Amino acid sequence: MDAFKFSEMLSDKNILDLKKLKYKYPDCFDDFLSVLKASFYTPLPLRDFQGNNLVYLKSCTGINLEAVKLLYRPQKSAYGAKALENEIIATSAIESIDFSRESVRNIMRGLAPRDEEENRIYGLKQGLDFISNKENKITEDNIYKLYRMAIGNFLSEENKLEPGSYYRKDSVFVMSDRVEHSGLDYSKLPEYMQAFVQFANAKDGLNDLLKTVMLHFYIAYIHPYFDGNGRMARLIHMWFLIQNGYESTLFVPFSSYIEKSRKKYYDAYTLVEENRKLSGVVDITPFLVYFIHQVYEKMTADSISSDTLQNYRHAFTAGKITEKEAKLWQFVLSAYANESFTTKQLEKDFGDAAYATIRSFVLKFADLGLLNAQKMKNKTVYSVQ
Repeated sequence: MDAFKFSEMLSDKNILDLKKLKYKYPDCFDDFLSVLKASFYTPLPLRDFQGNNLVYLKSCTGINLEAVKLLYRPQKSAYGAKALENEIIATSAIESIDFSRESVRNIMRGLAPRDEEENRIYGLKQGLDFISNKENKITEDNIYKLYRMAIGNFLSEENKLEPGSYYRKDSVFVMSDRVEHSGLDYSKLPEYMQAFVQFANAKDGLNDLLKTVMLHFYIAYIHPYFDGNGRMARLIHMWFLIQNGYESTLFVPFSSYIEKSRKKYYDAYTLVEENRKLSGVVDITPFLVYFIHQVYEKMTADSISSDTLQNYRHAFTAGKITEKEAKLWQFVLSAYANESFTTKQLEKDFGDAAYATIRSFVLKFADLGLLNAQKMKNKTVYSVQ
């Protein structure tokens, strides 16, 4: 194939949509695919339903270093309360399961579940606690434990796993007005999941932020369960990052970014399948690119600036911040992240400081340039700078 024409096609804006690419370049599309397969696709040790390796295009999947730095930030606690609250609500909303924020907050505060909804919230909270513990390695046993505690125990009888079974023992289909996707033949699930775990634990030099998206995709692709595959995929996404030292993973509500771009999330799955019909290979590049642009780049843009955190460290080291104020600051970062709050709200949520202490804290931290203060009618709201 002509090198110039190949380069033109490789850099075309429709490179991730083979149907559009074929329409634009009908005469050389087959040759282009042949060169891609021979020299440009990078194979992964994960197989499709026919036993062929999944692939991706490295040239389309560059990760911004800022996302890595954000997730690597050291933390004094396992997770941020606000991030976990949003994660529980969003990961369920993606699958059209609506939880009230009040119920989620009740469970986050340690109250006993009062009804079926709060039992399901409690299950997801247990699952997030489980993956936050680095002692819980990614194994088939632990994946089974995670599924049961976070999802499996709260399903209808017809969707539960058989006693003692790690995976489903029947066919499963993703339906809309037609069959959108069929899960892997259930007899192959033990073999494929064993390879999945080996891949998750392999030291292979892959970028961690890309590799965890590959794991995320694969759970949804093979569909090892009758229900809850998407929630498990998102839990495993975070679990892998935690296992690999990304301490701020549970300070970022990953599923909130997915929920905000839910159509693009599902479109990325669909595009992988549609491309396979033309190429004969499962190229997961569209799914990787979705995560790069819709999750990693957006969470970096929304993150608390490194300048703010550095200014805090300088002030603390200089003795300008008391231990009580340091605790309040850590609570603000955990409980509110980028959301605004009032002094009354902080007093109630923190629960261990008088109103005068809270007011002194916010005024001082606003003077230090660590908090923004904004007048709104008869109150002032604060947010992290």
